[in-house]
Amino acid sequence: MSERRRTLAVLYDDGAASAGEIGVGLADLGDIVFLLPPTGHAERLRPVLENFGTVVPLTGTTKGDIALARDLAPDAVVTYSERMVRRTAEIAEALGLPSHTPEVAATVTDKIRQRQVMRDAGVDKVRSHPLSSPDEWPRVYDAVGLPAIVKPVRGGGSRDTYAVTTAAEMEELLPRLFPEGTEAAYTVEELLQGVPSAPYGDYVSVESVCTPQGVRHLAVTGKFPLLKPFRELGSYWPSHLPADVLAEVTDLTTRALDALGVRYGITHTELKLTADGPRVIEVNGRLSGHLNLMSRRVCGVDMVRLGGLLALGDTSQIPEFDYGGRVHFLFNTMAPVEPCRLEAIHGATDVRKVEGIDGIRPYVRPGTDLAGGVMTTPLDVIWGSCADHTAMLDALEEALPKLTYVFTRPDGTVRESTAAALTDVSEAGA
Repeated sequence: MSERRRTLAVLYDDGAASAGEIGVGLADLGDIVFLLPPTGHAERLRPVLENFGTVVPLTGTTKGDIALARDLAPDAVVTYSERMVRRTAEIAEALGLPSHTPEVAATVTDKIRQRQVMRDAGVDKVRSHPLSSPDEWPRVYDAVGLPAIVKPVRGGGSRDTYAVTTAAEMEELLPRLFPEGTEAAYTVEELLQGVPSAPYGDYVSVESVCTPQGVRHLAVTGKFPLLKPFRELGSYWPSHLPADVLAEVTDLTTRALDALGVRYGITHTELKLTADGPRVIEVNGRLSGHLNLMSRRVCGVDMVRLGGLLALGDTSQIPEFDYGGRVHFLFNTMAPVEPCRLEAIHGATDVRKVEGIDGIRPYVRPGTDLAGGVMTTPLDVIWGSCADHTAMLDALEEALPKLTYVFTRPDGTVRESTAAALTDVSEAGA
């Protein structure tokens, strides 16, 4: 008698792994059932998802989605989307399957709650306070002070994230945060000051696997400097940090994950490198964006597949990352902060010819309207491998001026910008 083939239910939406990555990564683990919310992204990707498995619409209610999942009787429930972390946890708990508990899921997707839990545990003492209306600003100022960072309670990619250094700046920002007749929820936190780190970023992330047996850190990911205000330009392995700082970073990450009660799954923790040591920026209870592309290329490790194994309760195949003695990187050109339309891309072939550059992939097609704003919106990804960190920086310095983007502004004027100009951290990055 043949062994019954397992079923993995994937709650899919825009997130850290593409439809294709999920389909390929989970293919050998069992049959895939994609549970889709009624979002534009999920509907657009439905034809792609149908190539990899069965597609079933979610009901839109917790009770209805749990009943739907019970009828499907999956062996695992997993997501790679921040938006679906909570619903995945609710379904997994109802079905008795490995996942975040609903309480943990609520904490790792709520920046206010997350800070409070870490403060109560003595893990990190970053000052923070919720802000849900302009009238609350005086009370928030008394609790947090300035400079501060304002960001949505839920969300990612630097969406609606602002640095505020003066009271006048905050008074100007408040009407944008709370347009008349709308409700919103933000957290205001003290702005962590990083130590001078150029030409590298003053922050890192830690990619970890959590199991009931403990936490294993797969990688400490180095970062390029942020493009103003908080747009991320990319990552590299291994990081540039010395061993003693690496130890501080991983120790703090372990304590943060333990305080938050994370026991299952892949996590992505961002930390600021300050004069007082590393400080937690935030903990994300899911795979990081672009990480699977990097881990597959560099180490031959499919992180989507690993997420599926953990959801099946299999903790026996957690890998070690081997960088082969080289420095590997992903770099993103950022879209302008002003609204515009992308008209053309020139120079990709020349970029590929640069020593140390292995490839470039556009994310945005000519003819696409770009909304602008401060959210991290990559136009492309450039990846490569070099002998050391200096060679990595040299390769990018040579490659980025060769890549040109042509935009049309709303007033009809045309603007041409190189990738070097669009990622110049000394400018506003527009």
